[in-house]
Amino acid sequence: MKIIKNNKLNFKNLSLKYVSGFLLLILFASCGNMKKSTYFYEAPDSIYNSSINENVEDTLRENDLLSISVSSVNKEAAEMFNTSNQVGANSGMVSGVLSQASGYLIDKRGFIRFPVLGEIEVQGRTKDEVRDYITTALTEQKLLLNPIVDVRILNFRVSVLGEVLRPNVFTVPSEKISILEALSLAGDITIYGNKERVSLIREVGENKVLQHLDLTSSDILSSPYFYLKSNDVIYVEPRPSKAAEASVVRPWIPVALSVVSLAIISIVNFR
Repeated sequence: MKIIKNNKLNFKNLSLKYVSGFLLLILFASCGNMKKSTYFYEAPDSIYNSSINENVEDTLRENDLLSISVSSVNKEAAEMFNTSNQVGANSGMVSGVLSQASGYLIDKRGFIRFPVLGEIEVQGRTKDEVRDYITTALTEQKLLLNPIVDVRILNFRVSVLGEVLRPNVFTVPSEKISILEALSLAGDITIYGNKERVSLIREVGENKVLQHLDLTSSDILSSPYFYLKSNDVIYVEPRPSKAAEASVVRPWIPVALSVVSLAIISIVNFR
C-alpha cells in the first residue's frame, strides 16, 4: 500500500511539474513577444520634441485643390471673389465614400484661375505666400478695402494600407495629422502587423522617399516623419510569423491546454 501511495504522490508531483513548466513557457513566450506588439515598449517618461518639421509649411504642387476665401468690409464686393472654379476632385472620406469637392485646382503648369486677377502661378509657393500675393493684388488694384484672404488645401489626404483593420484613403480637413492618428483612423494595426517595420512613402519634388519606421521605439516621437504630409502613404508590413497567427505562443495553446486538462484529470483520478 505504501508503494502504491508513493507512486501516486510521485505521479502527482510529476504532473504538477509539467503543468508548471507549460505555464511558465507560455508566460515567457508572451513576454518575449511584448516588444513586438506594444507601442513605445519600455520607453521612459520624458519630453520628446516632435516639432522638427511640424511648422515647416509645404509648397503647393500640381493637382492640389485650394479653397480661397476673401472677406472685406464691403461684403458685396468680396462676394465675387468667393466663387471658386467648380472643378470636381475625388476626396477619400473617413467613411470610404468618394465625394466631389470644388475649389481651385492647380493645373499642370502650376497655375489657378482667380476671379478678376486671372491666372496666378501658385506651384512652388506656400499657402501663406499665395495668401499674401492675393491680398496685395486686391489692395493695390483697389478692388477691395482691407481684404482678408484665407487659403486652405481641400484634398490633404493620407493613405493607410497593409496590416490595419480598415485600410483606406483619409481626407484631413485640419491639414495636420500624426502617423498615430492616421493608424487610429484605420482601426489600428492588427495582431499580424509588424510595428517594428512600418513603411512611409512620401513625395518630395519629383521623387518618392521610402522610410521605414519602428513604432515600438520612442524615437518616432521626435522623428520628422511623426507628422504626415499630404499624399503620404503608410504601409504596415505583416510579421514573418503571420502564417503561425503572429505568435509563437498561439500554436502551442491547444497543446498546452490538452496537457493541463490531462494532468488535472490524472491527479484527480489518482488521489
